[in-house]
Amino acid sequence: MAYEFQVTQDCADPHVLADWWAETLGWQVEPSDEAFIRRMVAEGHATEDDTRTHHGVLVWKEGAAIRHPEGTQRAPRVLFQLVPEAKTVKNRMHLDVRTGAEDLTPVVEALVARGAKFLHNGRQGPYTWVTLADPEGNEFCVSR
Repeated sequence: MAYEFQVTQDCADPHVLADWWAETLGWQVEPSDEAFIRRMVAEGHATEDDTRTHHGVLVWKEGAAIRHPEGTQRAPRVLFQLVPEAKTVKNRMHLDVRTGAEDLTPVVEALVARGAKFLHNGRQGPYTWVTLADPEGNEFCVSR
């Protein structure tokens, strides 16, 4: 039996990082269901401390998710979850962002201008890529 999966990224600020990655990939941040959150607090299943306001919207503090505009049938959902500890070592798994035929230089320059950090250029035979870190230091590669 084949399983579905989502990618989960630990981070310090899930909503800010979800916004950054949604813009980077051209994806959508999943909308918050404020009525559901308020009902969960009112019924005692959650507290006000479990929530926060992000861009004027009540959200769960613990996480935010993004998805491909064509839905999870097209690509797995990415969940950004709050963790108390800072990132301290290199990722064991990372995302590869594929640009297709688009020239990598302007893509990389735009990402760096938005807060990514250049780490190094990579090459294996005829294949090249650029390794960057997102605003929280999580490594990812950009390639054709």
